[in-house]
Amino acid sequence: METKITSCIVLYRNDITMLKNAIVSILKTSKMNKIFLVDNSPTDDLKILVTDSRVEYIHNPANPGFGASHNLALEQVMKLGAKYHFIVNPDIYFEGDVVTPMVEYMANDVTIGMMMPQILNRDGSVQNLPKLLPSPFSILKRKIKKPARAYHKFIKKYELREVPKDMIYDAPVLSGCFTLLNLDAIKKVGMYDDAFFMYFEDWDLSRRIHQHYKTIYFPKVSVVHEYESGANKNLKLFKIFINSAITYFNKWGWIFDFERKKINKQALSQFK
Repeated sequence: METKITSCIVLYRNDITMLKNAIVSILKTSKMNKIFLVDNSPTDDLKILVTDSRVEYIHNPANPGFGASHNLALEQVMKLGAKYHFIVNPDIYFEGDVVTPMVEYMANDVTIGMMMPQILNRDGSVQNLPKLLPSPFSILKRKIKKPARAYHKFIKKYELREVPKDMIYDAPVLSGCFTLLNLDAIKKVGMYDDAFFMYFEDWDLSRRIHQHYKTIYFPKVSVVHEYESGANKNLKLFKIFINSAITYFNKWGWIFDFERKKINKQALSQFK
């Protein structure tokens, strides 16, 4: 019986060329059974991207948020009986087959609930996206970046920057820009928490999966992420970021989060 592999991209007034690059990258893999495009745009202009029988378009102008929109697709793929599901940002593209090596690695270890590949900038430099679980001070330090010496010491540890670049490891926080989900894990811990409109929903899901499964950073394959860090440039997005941070820490704990200390200590023990 064929293992069903699916994926989803949530859209909102995106650049057509950028989206085509993401869709083409995913559909290169013959094993990809279906890709859902959940479009939160006010109009359905992006429907023109449906040029393959494996693409399913869902117009969702109510725009309930990133996680809630991915949940629409997750509900559908679980009805289809999919086993593995990729969460893909619209600004992702890659050469070759990234899907198969990731699925094969996950299929060989049922204790893996979530994976992400190495994420690159357009110039080929590595984005430091696997992280330890954050504290409120982590978020503040990443924004302020001062004093410089203390910041560099902190960020190297928090973003696991000194781990060998080709090492596969279990990271408590994985970025949602390109994520492989074991749908058995989703059935156990639940889908995205739609209390988050945007930002932190991937950290929250990563943490919930990490409580029961490995959440693996897999740098044997890579994708390009045209990351724009909108919250640092746009006041509206920054407000959404702050609201999501408050939602996250209200849920998991602000200063007193003993599980965070325990999980981060376990994560760092891999590198000794």
